[in-house]
Amino acid sequence: MVNDRLPLVRVAAVQAAPVFLDRDATLDKVESLVAEAAAGGAELVVFGESFVSGFPIWGSVLPPVDQHELHQRLVESSITVPGPHARRLGEIAARHGVVLSVGVNERAAHSLGQVFNANLVFDRTGALVNHRRKLVGTWHERLTWSHGDAHGLEPVELDGWFLGALICGENTNTLAKYTLLAQGERLHIATYPPAWPFDQRTDAPEYDLAESIRLRSAAHSFEGKVFTVVAATVLDEDAVETVAQGDERVEKLLRATPTVSMVVGPRGEVVAGPPTTDEGIVTATVDLNEEIVLKRAHDIVGTYNRFDIFDVRVDKRRRPAITTIEDAPGAAAAAPAASADEEVGRDVL
Repeated sequence: MVNDRLPLVRVAAVQAAPVFLDRDATLDKVESLVAEAAAGGAELVVFGESFVSGFPIWGSVLPPVDQHELHQRLVESSITVPGPHARRLGEIAARHGVVLSVGVNERAAHSLGQVFNANLVFDRTGALVNHRRKLVGTWHERLTWSHGDAHGLEPVELDGWFLGALICGENTNTLAKYTLLAQGERLHIATYPPAWPFDQRTDAPEYDLAESIRLRSAAHSFEGKVFTVVAATVLDEDAVETVAQGDERVEKLLRATPTVSMVVGPRGEVVAGPPTTDEGIVTATVDLNEEIVLKRAHDIVGTYNRFDIFDVRVDKRRRPAITTIEDAPGAAAAAPAASADEEVGRDVL
């Protein structure tokens, strides 16, 4: 009898800049980078937060009254799911035979005013197998993105990978992380933005985005005994110049908090990355079998928990803007005629 063994997976975290607020050119870049990663043997290729096609970094450095033009460009370069641009991403995954994870700005089909921070996962055939929307935008992001939901807050089986994904600050949300682990997550995706200017007070340290990414990734990997693939986007010169609009202080803020991509192991250790240049692909082969022995110490979704004490419930429904109830075809004709008394009663009312 052949013993069961969890798979080895060749993963690739793409650290790159989208073509700023240009959806079609960014999709071209996605295809080029996926081809490069696949040529290196990657089975899973991961892009950062809102890679298609740009993170609303202006929210952290510009007053809201100065953001309207950039916001309009973001909405115009967003995608609908399903839709032709999501379909193209699936075709890219299928063409190169990889599992593809991409962060996108998703426009609601019913309203140009509603945009979600979403993450899409396509399998090797190009099928969309996971569609998540970020639960809550962080800080200034709430000026751009609506609240998401728990639809898709679950790992995808993928021949034993049990691949889960969280977006940026969700990797700080203890219950969101536990929800994935409690459904069997073995391989985790964590996506991040290109920069995070936060606190310019002289008596307070600035937010260290790279260190916060490392801490969160190590914490989830160590607690869950899983591998984490961290992919972050980058700000290129066009993005910096477009947002800063010649303001040297804003330029300095955007360049002061660089991002980082890496692969983290189930002991909390960095096993690959970050890249040595601003843009690059971090690759590693991960052995999902490693979690077995490590969970002898801490299995927080098994023996190392008390389900008689703790009870976690998750509502995965995706709620529409409107729910309509219509008569079935022919229902009106089939209804019995109203009596005379009923007709009188109707007139009185």
